[in-house]
Formats: sequence, structure tokens, C-alpha cells
Amino acid sequence: MGASQRLAILGAGDVGRSVADLASEYGHEVVALADSTTATIDPDGIDVAAALDRKLGGDDIGADDPTAVFETDYDVLVEATPTTLGDADPGFTHAKRALETDHHVVLANKGPVAERYGELRELEADSAGSIRFEATVGGAIPILSTIEDSTPQAVTAVRGVLNGTANFILTRMAAEGLDYEHVLAEAQDLGVAEADPTFDVDGTDAALKFVILANVLADGGFSLEDATVEGIQNIPGSALNLAAEDGRTIRLIGEATRDGVRVGPRLVPENGALAVTGTRNIVQIETRNAGSLHSSGRGAGGPETATAVLSDVGRLPPL
Repeated sequence: MGASQRLAILGAGDVGRSVADLASEYGHEVVALADSTTATIDPDGIDVAAALDRKLGGDDIGADDPTAVFETDYDVLVEATPTTLGDADPGFTHAKRALETDHHVVLANKGPVAERYGELRELEADSAGSIRFEATVGGAIPILSTIEDSTPQAVTAVRGVLNGTANFILTRMAAEGLDYEHVLAEAQDLGVAEADPTFDVDGTDAALKFVILANVLADGGFSLEDATVEGIQNIPGSALNLAAEDGRTIRLIGEATRDGVRVGPRLVPENGALAVTGTRNIVQIETRNAGSLHSSGRGAGGPETATAVLSDVGRLPPL
């Protein structure tokens, strides 16, 4: 375990709340927790349980202004606000502000790393702080740390299934012989799919993750507009039935290399490694020296993603 760190958490959705809840288990202290409108700040450590009770009860998280978070005495900014595209704000500006004042940044927000990777790295180079972003790709699965341990130069490609909602829908369509619309409605009833599932089913969410992976492999140069992306909305149930007759199935597969990013439905062997079922995610990391490395697990969820955030925090040196 690394040095004890004082965490300022921006974003109080599932991930931000879970990071606050689990931080003490990892030996860290939460000195600020903010949502988009209010914050609770205490340089001696906030009362996390009370703050979470207020948030879940529909009350203000605290009496402070969210911008005051940057003025408090913290070591690591945890950026867990919702992902936005294009300029990736406010997440990018939050990370910029922390790095410019020589603090560490751990991102759960995919936007800044997918859309403005080069700028983030430039800010990091001028800062005493570092950025880490394991939680942006595959929830609890240690994808980026595996690439880091293998060294990015030795990794030739990363491919796999990195969206649980799309995978759940395809799994159910294949198992029950049902059409997309029927299964999507079921997934929404179960809470597996959002009320607006566009990001998941059109391939955008998976593409953002593979853009981040391509940026890590190539040391930048990619954003979402560089990716070739196709979703699952137009796959008929009959296509899955035909695939099954041939011992295959269809999965939304992404691939990142130094040359680019592709995401789309692909035929894969029914019993092959990439045919994970339900909401599970899987990646194959192709390396020059260690062959093909596989990691599989829960790719989303508050506590799962929070473990990736806190693992990153543990890798940071004391400032």
C-alpha cells in the first residue's frame, strides 16, 4: 500500500460515493466531497457517512461551494464527474486546476483522457503531481496497470468487450432468440441499461475506452472522432441464430493499436474467450514478450470502479 493521501472527490454519483465510502479501508482520508451544486470540506477529514446520508436523502451534500474544494489542503483530486465529450469539461478544467497547483489527479471520468490526452500529459509534465486513470477503462479490471507493467512499447494491440450493457443485450438476444428492442426494454427494467442507452448501444462508451487505450499505446494522438464505430441497434435476432448454427455468436468488440481504434459487432467463437456473457467485460492484451494476456471481470459499478480509483491512489508517491 502506498502513502496515506488526502482525497478531494469531485462527483458524488455511484463512483464518487463509493470512493469516499471505501477510502479509509485503503488508508486514505477524504477532506472534500462535492457534487455539482454543493460540497462538504474539512482539512481534518469529513464525516463521510453523514455526507453520504445527506446525499442519498436528497439534501445538500454540505454547506460549501464546490469550487472551494481546490482551496483546501488535499493531495489527490479524484475526478468522478459525468463523462462529457468535445472539450471534456468540466472534468478537464478540474484536472488542469489540480495539476497547475502541483496536486495529483486520479480520473474516473473518461472524457479528458479520451478527448484531450496530449494536453493532460503536457500539464502533468509541468506539475509536481501525476495523473492516473485506471478507472476509465473496464471498471475493476486492471487493464492499464497491466499495460504499464508490460511497458506500453511491448504491447501491440488491445481488444475485447468493454461495455456491459451491450454485452448483456447481445447475450439475451442469443439465449432467448429475442429481438433487440425487446431485450433493451428488459435491460432497462433490470437497471442494466440507462433510460437513454445511446452511449452504450451505439458503441460510444466502448469507443472512448479503446481511444484511451490507443492513447496509452501511442502516447497520444487519438480522440473519439478518430475511431471507427458501429453499434448493436441494427442487429436482428436472426443474425445471432445464424451465428449459433455455425458455433459462433456476436459481440461488440473493440480494438486499439497504435494505428487507430475500431469498435463494432463481430462474429466470435461461441466458446471462445471473447464470448463473455451478461455484463462481464474482457480484454486481450497482445504483447511481444509475454504472449496474449486476458483479464475479465465487472466493467462497471460503484464499488468496482472505486477499487480502480483507490488502487491508482495507492500507486502515487507522497507530494
